[in-house]
Amino acid sequence: MDRIRLGAAALNQTPLDWDGNRDRIVAACVEARQREIAVLCCPELCISGYGCEDAFHAAGVLDMATTVLLELEPASCGLVLAVGLPVRWESGIYDATAVLVDGQLVGLVAKQHLAGEGLHYEPRWFRRWPAGQRGVISIAGRQVPIGDLRFSCGGVRIGFEICEDAWAADRPGGRLAARGVDLILNPSASHFAFGKEDVRRRFVLEGARAYAAAYVYANLLGNEAGRVVYDGGTLIAAPAGLVACGHRFGFGDQTITDGLVDLDAIRLAQSRFLREGGAGVGDDCVGLDFVLPRVAAATPSLPVDRRSAWERRLGTATAAKEEEFTRAVALGLIDSLRKSRSRGFVVSASGGADSSAVICLAAIGIALVVEEFGSTAADRLGVVNDSVSQTPVDETTGGFATPAVRQLVSRLVTCVYQATAHSGPVTRQAAEELAEAVGANFHVFDVEPLVQGYERLVEQAIGRQLDWSRDDLALQNIQARARAPGVWMLANLLGALLVSTSNRSEAAVGYATMDGDTAGGIAPLAGIDKAFLRRWLVWLERQGPDGLGPISAVAAVTAQQPTAELRPPEAGQTDENDLMPYEVLDRIERYAIRDRQMPVEIWQQLLLDYPQQSPHQLADWTERFFLLWARNQWKRERYAPSFHLDDESLDPKAWCRFPILSGGFAREIRQLRAAVEAAAKT
Repeated sequence: MDRIRLGAAALNQTPLDWDGNRDRIVAACVEARQREIAVLCCPELCISGYGCEDAFHAAGVLDMATTVLLELEPASCGLVLAVGLPVRWESGIYDATAVLVDGQLVGLVAKQHLAGEGLHYEPRWFRRWPAGQRGVISIAGRQVPIGDLRFSCGGVRIGFEICEDAWAADRPGGRLAARGVDLILNPSASHFAFGKEDVRRRFVLEGARAYAAAYVYANLLGNEAGRVVYDGGTLIAAPAGLVACGHRFGFGDQTITDGLVDLDAIRLAQSRFLREGGAGVGDDCVGLDFVLPRVAAATPSLPVDRRSAWERRLGTATAAKEEEFTRAVALGLIDSLRKSRSRGFVVSASGGADSSAVICLAAIGIALVVEEFGSTAADRLGVVNDSVSQTPVDETTGGFATPAVRQLVSRLVTCVYQATAHSGPVTRQAAEELAEAVGANFHVFDVEPLVQGYERLVEQAIGRQLDWSRDDLALQNIQARARAPGVWMLANLLGALLVSTSNRSEAAVGYATMDGDTAGGIAPLAGIDKAFLRRWLVWLERQGPDGLGPISAVAAVTAQQPTAELRPPEAGQTDENDLMPYEVLDRIERYAIRDRQMPVEIWQQLLLDYPQQSPHQLADWTERFFLLWARNQWKRERYAPSFHLDDESLDPKAWCRFPILSGGFAREIRQLRAAVEAAAKT
């Protein structure tokens, strides 16, 4: 057997954090040498950060990226290191991966397929590199090969697919296989989405099998730039199957997955394929004398599964989406806290589903950090105080029962219940009990005098009294808006991050008060629908995240019907009475926005989905959705940044664009009404 150890790094990088990004790459290299890794693949654009946006067009950014690249040369001593960065070649900017071998930059491979859909805008910044093209780039006075290249290290041939290259129909891997590569490295920046890990695993395994090569997949980790969460999933495969997989959603700076591959077995698999005769060193292959370190024959080579316990159980779990949602949003929140240098979270706690979910997710994030870092968790969270317990999580009592978790939650999470004349004791008690259950601070602000003061100001201006029959919407909204200044002030005083509580279902129809309940610097729920959120809260009440357990105090929240509590109590206000059942709303949104169907098509589908409802009722709900959707794009444009979780996101800055001013589907709604009338006559 001729075996080498391969490594895939998951790095928690930050755009334009040159020193930090470099240091995390260096730390990964140090660990790689300690683990006798011969080839280490780091993520796409990990030197600059993937999310630099239009800063990629700045000459200074490109120059700094190459400066840092050269600073990484010493870190590559004793191994082959692949790191991503933007480079300028001739008149274009390219998404490239640099190859450093034993302390020297030896070449760059440029990405051939650019991601330009959904939240990706790579064609805005980069050019795609044509297959088969090669050139030379000048870096610090050195002439370095660039393009569609292979690298031969002591006879071991290495090729690249860079992220989207592996998702494209015309994968470079096929051409690499024909040119006789032994290893394919894939530096990626592949965002989290529900169920996406299974897709990644399939194309990695298929790539290794179809191309008769070892395949190494590296990825980013964490909330890199503000809107996108990377799960850090890393994979290593050989033609015979999976060699190693790493754990996802870690809270550290870097994690490395390593695995052994047998070059003899790979080349035996290659012998089954017809080649183009280009397997040797040619003009597309950079030949190097460096011999990759080998692994002793006696070293065990069993598959390495570095996944967390919850991930290994995920395949048989009934709550896979709940676990992924919990860990993705918790990681996104904690990284938002760290990278914004905030000193905590502030939540306007209504006692309802949305604010309660935000409070729980923030507390869960803190508990997961304690679980991973133990006595150094406070440092990781930016809390420097000797009074914070250094006691690690006691797994026998559950994550929220330990002094370390409760003290950190107390330091970092502040809840404010803001009462008006229409707030009831049920919601206040639910908010207070939940805060106590997770260890958060809890305050009560009576904002009714502020509401009345605004009402008197306006009444004097318009010369009449306000009343609910004429001024319903304005009287509701002023209560929500009166809550914003005080909680903003508290967040400013604490140096904390104010967290908005709006969800995606509300964003779709504008069921939120701008400058009220939408106030905040981040909106972690704006990427998820209300129907799922309510199911998630029930799961959290009864089961909870693997290793942490349930939060039973959520029962006081799940027992309620969602209500804004903005009308007088005798009105019996609920969200679903104001809108429609959330399940129906989310179904219409999915058909309309994700599937791009028109009102009549959706109504016809709803007749099949909800036969218990009358055709007129379903038509009314469909019409209401489209009217509210078109009317409220301006609100979605102003929402605080949210996390991307799936292909149903409504974030106009990252996924779903729609005009602020439009015809409002007027003709389409007339067609819907005509269809309903025609159906009623038959």
